Order: sequence, then C-alpha cells, then structure tokens
Amino acid sequence: MRSTELPSHSESIVDWTRPGKVLSLEQKQFYQKNGYVLVRKCIGREELNKYEERFNAICERKVKPPASMLVMKDVSLAKKVTPDSIDAITKLQDFCDEPVLFSYCEHPRVTDVVRDLIGSSPESRIQAMHTMLINKPPDTGKLTSRHPMHQDLIYFPWRPADLTICAWTAMEKINKKNGCLQVVPGTQTQPLKEHDYPDWEVLGYCSYNFYLSYFEGGVNKAYYGIKDYDLSLPREYVEMDAGDTVFFHPNLFHGSGANRSDGFRKAISCHFANYDHTKYIDVKGTIQEETGKQIVEIIKKHPQRYCVKPGQEVTFELSWRLRSRPVHHDGKENL
Repeated sequence: MRSTELPSHSESIVDWTRPGKVLSLEQKQFYQKNGYVLVRKCIGREELNKYEERFNAICERKVKPPASMLVMKDVSLAKKVTPDSIDAITKLQDFCDEPVLFSYCEHPRVTDVVRDLIGSSPESRIQAMHTMLINKPPDTGKLTSRHPMHQDLIYFPWRPADLTICAWTAMEKINKKNGCLQVVPGTQTQPLKEHDYPDWEVLGYCSYNFYLSYFEGGVNKAYYGIKDYDLSLPREYVEMDAGDTVFFHPNLFHGSGANRSDGFRKAISCHFANYDHTKYIDVKGTIQEETGKQIVEIIKKHPQRYCVKPGQEVTFELSWRLRSRPVHHDGKENL
C-alpha cells in the first residue's frame, strides 16, 4: 500500500528559547509558529543590482551560462519578444555554478538567518540545494504567471524537513498586483500532501538552455499544486520591498498570484539544508515516488547538463547531489 507521508519532523536541534545570532527571540518563535518570517532590508541595493546585471547579461548572451544552469521561458511570450530579449526569460534555475548569482547563497545576511533557523550554532554547516532567479512576466490574460499552492517538500528526498529552509529575496517591490507570495501560516506542521498538475488549461512553460528546448503536454514537468486544495484556508499576502527576504519552511502551503502589472517582477531564492543533520531517504511507496520518477526522467534526457557520468545510475537522490553545493565548507559526503 502506498504511504501518504514520510516523517517531516524530528527532535529539534534549534534552541527556540533564545535569540539567534541575528534574529530576535520573537522572530525565531514567529517562524516556529507560522512557518515563515520576513526580514526587512536583508540584502542591499548594490548586491541586487549585481544579480540583475548578471541576469540581463545571460539573457542577452553577453555571458555564457554554465551548462548545469537551466534557463526557462514562458511560451506565451515566445512570439512577442526576440530570442535574446530579457523579457523572453522567466527563470534561471540551478545557478550553483554561476559565481555571481551563487554569491547570493553565500551572503552572510542570508546565511546567518538560515543558521539561526535550521542550525544548532552560528557555525552550522549548510548546503545550497535548489537555486532560482525568477523573472515573473506580466500575465497575458491566461493566468499562466500564477503558481498554485504547493509544498516544496514534494520535490525533496531528504529529511528532516525542519532542517531545510528557503530564502526568497525580492529584487524590486513585490505586492498583490504583481504576484507576491501567498502563504498559509502554520501549515508547516501538517504532513506532506498529495500533489498533482494544476487543473487550469495551459501553464505555458518551456524549459531550455538556449539551443536545447523541450515542452511536453502543455505543462512543465513536475509543476505541481496541492491536490484538492481547500480554498477556504486563510492566506497571508507577503508584500515586500527590494531587499526584503522571506524565509520559509518547505512544508508551508504557499504559491503566488498572477502578475497583473505591466512589468516583470524579479526575486532570487535558495533552499538550504543543514548539512550535518540531513539525510537522503528512499521515497519508494510514498507520495513522492512519482515526483522522483519525473525528475529522474528529466535528468536522463539531459545527462551532460547535469554531469551524469557514462553508465551512472540516475536516481532521485543523485539528481540532487549533482545540483547541490556546500556553503562555506567543503563537505561532500552527506548531501
């Protein structure tokens, strides 16, 4: 019989009774209760400009992206912009081998908060697991720019979930109009839910690395939302100014609305895991099994991009080992 969940929580290594290195006791306990915390002015304008300039240079092909980085395009925009246009690109994913963008994952204003929330000390070793720069396009009227409510944990074959966290930084003002994050406070304590493809007609995402493209069945592979989601759940809209950063739990219900403004809205993010206390798990027989199969299928189609060695067995775990990178340490065994 298929199990519907895997243990997400364990005895905490975080001391929730004391302030952290940079977070107050109130901020830490707000995160513990609600599954997220917003830190204002976390990243400065100089750093944000640096990330945006590198994004622009990659879009305009002035800088060659690393082979491991995935560049994504919304097909609803394909006929409206030139191939080298900044407006053609909606997401950069897996930028751990891009030094300018990866500097975000190493930024002390980010990593200090991460260690306060998933570490046992300010020296805790952490791993950058998943990285993205999102350039959310103005909606074309088909609502393709929205993202359904989901739990990031559905993609992650490691535990405990409490020792993984996402840092998500606004690169400009983000509000309801241009599709800010929406969260359901407290849902990080719930078990991982079954996910499926959203039931709207066209998602319109196409993934490509400049000269390589694939688009299957009108949806991006493994682009999920919570199945039978309860729309009556109260949600909070996380409106942010440039440099504000929201840190949230991978089990938290979250998504984003359509961008109803006239411009693109940018954010940069990284999921971190505690390197010393996080272990990969076998998802066979669980609600993550199908997700694992789809991600393995993607990796197999593009072995060179993900540095798969000839004859190497591709597994869900390997797909993450190939993409994750240590932050401020050189450990290689755990993650």
